[in-house]
Order: sequence, then structure tokens, then C-alpha cells
Amino acid sequence: MTKYLISFPSGEMKIPEGKFDDVVKDSHDVVREAKAAGVWVFGGGINESIAPVRVAADGTVSAGTYPQTARIEGGYTVLELPTYEEALAWAAKLAAACRCDQEVRAFQYDPES
Repeated sequence: MTKYLISFPSGEMKIPEGKFDDVVKDSHDVVREAKAAGVWVFGGGINESIAPVRVAADGTVSAGTYPQTARIEGGYTVLELPTYEEALAWAAKLAAACRCDQEVRAFQYDPES
């Protein structure tokens, strides 16, 4: 089976005034559904209050990111699914729960992961 990354940037969520608790409930419902279905691998939001750093092979820590990844933020879900179509269906559930479109990407197969 393939692992899929389903994600969105934090600025895309459009939550009407007073509806944040509804978004939390709806998103947690999808998480519980994915866990019950046995497809859940991981999920969470990036803590945007902690600045990203790069770590070299010798352990040297440098502030900042690669230029192309400077804006990694928002919410991420990894599901393991048999088909791309199922990934799209789960992305639709997450889009409804989170009140924003979701991006879907497939991880390359690695027998060790």
C-alpha cells in the first residue's frame, strides 16, 4: 500500500466566528474514522512558534530553511491506502472538516518504511 500526505497551509482555513470548536470536532471525527479503518499513520499541525533550523551531518545547527521549504506550515495527515482514489476520498473528508482544500501527494515506496 502507498502512504499519502494530505495537507493544507494554515492560512487557508476559513473558520467563521464562533465555529472553531466545530472544526476541531469535525477534524477529530475524521481522525477517529481513519484510525478505526486502520489507515492512519500520522497527523498533526506544524508548531509555527518554533523557528525551523537545518542540521548538518556533523551536528552543526543553522537557522533557517532551504529556500523552497521556507513556508512549510499548517496541517499534515499521512494515511496508508490501497489506491489513489481512496486518498482523494479521505482528502475530501479532511477538506470538509478543516474548511479548506487539501493537497494530496504520494510517498515513493520504500520497503524499510
